[in-house]
Amino acid sequence: MKIAFLTPEYPHRLTGNSGGIGTSIKNLAIGLVAAGCEVRILVYGQDQDAVFEEKNIVIQRIKNIKVKGLSWFFTRKKLERIINELHDKQQFDVVEAPDWTGITSFIRPKKCPIVIRLNGSDTYFCSLDHRPVKWKNKFHEKKALQNADGLLAVSQFTADKTNEIFDIKKQFTIIPNSIDVATFKKNDEIQAIPNTILYFGSLIRKKGLLELPFIFNEVIKENPTAQLILVGRDVPDIISGSGSTWKMMEELFTKEALLNVNYLGSVPYSAIQAHINQAAVCVFPSFAEALPVSWIEAMAMEKAIVASNIGWASDVIDDGVNGFLVNPEEHVVYANKINTLLKKTTLQQEFGLAAREKAIQKFSIAVVAKQSMGFYKKVIF
Repeated sequence: MKIAFLTPEYPHRLTGNSGGIGTSIKNLAIGLVAAGCEVRILVYGQDQDAVFEEKNIVIQRIKNIKVKGLSWFFTRKKLERIINELHDKQQFDVVEAPDWTGITSFIRPKKCPIVIRLNGSDTYFCSLDHRPVKWKNKFHEKKALQNADGLLAVSQFTADKTNEIFDIKKQFTIIPNSIDVATFKKNDEIQAIPNTILYFGSLIRKKGLLELPFIFNEVIKENPTAQLILVGRDVPDIISGSGSTWKMMEELFTKEALLNVNYLGSVPYSAIQAHINQAAVCVFPSFAEALPVSWIEAMAMEKAIVASNIGWASDVIDDGVNGFLVNPEEHVVYANKINTLLKKTTLQQEFGLAAREKAIQKFSIAVVAKQSMGFYKKVIF
């Protein structure tokens, strides 16, 4: 089987920065190649057209066409032409694209089927954030969903919410994001530092980072020696207009709590595991996700987690079994769950072992690749 992924991002030094969509595609691509598939990554929005290969994955960089007011149309038609030409040459059997900004809205290949996987559209995240969405993004995202030959979603919540906000009634097959559980594995030579709390990911409002200071303020009241470690890119706040979410956070900590906070900034993806290894507890108080890879990475590394209880969360964590789920706005309750885990190392270990087992059984790249291949076969044949 030959699969192509059409994407605005992919984690490679030649293709630029990448977020969750690119990481999830790379993980799946590795799993598909290991299962005997051929994979091509079509990365649009590049500064030049080029093709190269790495680890048996063909990566094709595609430069957008710039025409004032019509770039979106001509770029889509360029992508359509590339897809038709490569499909005619039997370079792939099916193309998968994300729902983000609806890139396939005006791409109608002659014969090649198009699959869309929901990782969260702009309309979806604006709805969860209670922000207005750009009309053109909503238009393209809805049209892309209506035109698709097959529809996937990484969580049932994302599928249901997407149907609701676009006022459609589509059937989605649920296949989650995946990680390499062999890579994300606890290092027994690195001991967790007692009383440490780790958040890793972008510092942004939608991930609950403006609630985290209030939560940590409550943690400190009962546990004055607790330490909060923050790892991730500082993001401007779209609602307030502030250029730094971290600066906004600093003002929300009490003086006592701020003394126990260490913001490390953005670190290379390869360095994340060391920080996870050293943490006693990981926290993810997010308001807007589809199915967060960071949660699964922490689970695979046997970390006890206190996460948001919103929507998609129960697709990842079983409350009280392999983590705690709490409303991020309930600061005292959230803090109490963190302190419970910090004090009870045996419970940390129980949650961690159960979390890794679930990561292996449900979110490993081999499992998700097999499910995806089964879906592609139905679309192709």
